[in-house]
Amino acid sequence: MQSLKSKVIIGLIRNRHLFKLKFKKEVVDESFDVEKFRSGIDKTSESMNRRIKGFDICDVNIDGIHGEWIDIDETPEDKIIMYIHGGGFISGSCHTHKAHVVKFVKEAGVKALLFDYRLAPEHPFPAATDDCLKVYRWLLEQGYKPENIVIAGESAGATLTLSTLLNIKCENLPQPAGAVSISPVTDLRCLADSFERNAPKDIAPYNSWNIWTGYYIGDADPSDPILSPQFGELDGLPPTYLCVGTYEIHQDDTVSFHERMKKFKSPSELHMYEGMVHAFPILAPMFPEATEALGDICRFIKEKLNL
Repeated sequence: MQSLKSKVIIGLIRNRHLFKLKFKKEVVDESFDVEKFRSGIDKTSESMNRRIKGFDICDVNIDGIHGEWIDIDETPEDKIIMYIHGGGFISGSCHTHKAHVVKFVKEAGVKALLFDYRLAPEHPFPAATDDCLKVYRWLLEQGYKPENIVIAGESAGATLTLSTLLNIKCENLPQPAGAVSISPVTDLRCLADSFERNAPKDIAPYNSWNIWTGYYIGDADPSDPILSPQFGELDGLPPTYLCVGTYEIHQDDTVSFHERMKKFKSPSELHMYEGMVHAFPILAPMFPEATEALGDICRFIKEKLNL
């Protein structure tokens, strides 16, 4: 049974327009102001980042890509979470996501590398996927063994996690120990039934993903499997943890990717949470379901890294 606390908190997030004295929920269209959206997220992140205590956070230059190491005491030197942030392909950075990633670091007891991949619409596909592959190559060049790396991400970062696995396969590189994909969109045409069925129940603005994925796709073919991992040849991929809520617009995409993984006999865990919304685990510890999901994800990470 869904907790009362989650119902209240999700209800407040879902109806956040009322706090701005707007009686209709936001609908995203072609007039969407990307810079204003980014600015709002950056401002919200400032207060969250001030509450980060007890972590070592260091800048790193990854062959021209800005990144941040996030660590705590007594983590293994040779094991790592390569974290790909979300933000609809148009927003997000180390600044906006370090307060989320510290939760994974603390719970799993593993350091993380967070980085700023290029964003749409200024940098459409394949900029982001190229950057993610570049970071993975860099980790291998630094001496990290693939069996000591887990790639993880939420939302757009969840999609890019799966895209990176396919890019790794295309480049004949060794796969990581595992992957965590929280609320991915796996068919960027956004045609799955849950985009309409769950729109009133999810927390994403209506039509937002249709617009944002359009910025990211640019002139590319949305059926390209690096863009839409659901269309990829999924054999040979590492154990993958898929997490989604039943109130998410990405519910069907996540389930479909899991079914495709099974078809190709690649190991896949599907964890579907009743009444949960987009990328809810990063809201831990605000309500029990988020805390439970975060704990189970970190259980998977520790298991794959032999911790």
